[in-house]
Amino acid sequence: MVKSVQVFGRKKTATAVAHTKEGNGMIKVNGVPVDLVQPATLRYKLLEPVLLLGKKRFEGVDIRVRCRGGGATARIYAIRQAVSKSLVAYYQKFVDETSKKEIKDILLNYDKGLLIADPRRCEPKKFGGPGARARYQKSYR
Repeated sequence: MVKSVQVFGRKKTATAVAHTKEGNGMIKVNGVPVDLVQPATLRYKLLEPVLLLGKKRFEGVDIRVRCRGGGATARIYAIRQAVSKSLVAYYQKFVDETSKKEIKDILLNYDKGLLIADPRRCEPKKFGGPGARARYQKSYR
């Protein structure tokens, strides 16, 4: 039986699903290696879990991520969350609890957003104004 876990990450309307199984340290996003993911300016944001935990922890696993929806930044944040959560889930299920706790603590100390989803969403526009809260200017003359 193949050791694998499937975990999702979300940011705004972007959803990323990470499929983690035992392998040799390959990380692919929508079929593209993680080193070639666009936009290049946000690539380090995506590599944060790898840089924080070290390549050694990722050597025994292959991670394939499918991402849909949202804009470029939201996608990157959803992907990094999915990668982090999937590694934690893999370690919990197939390795041991102590190393899982260690990984989780490192990630949470750096950025809570790596493991916990951000519940903020865009507020819908209402009548009587140009946006969700702003009202049209009132004049008496």
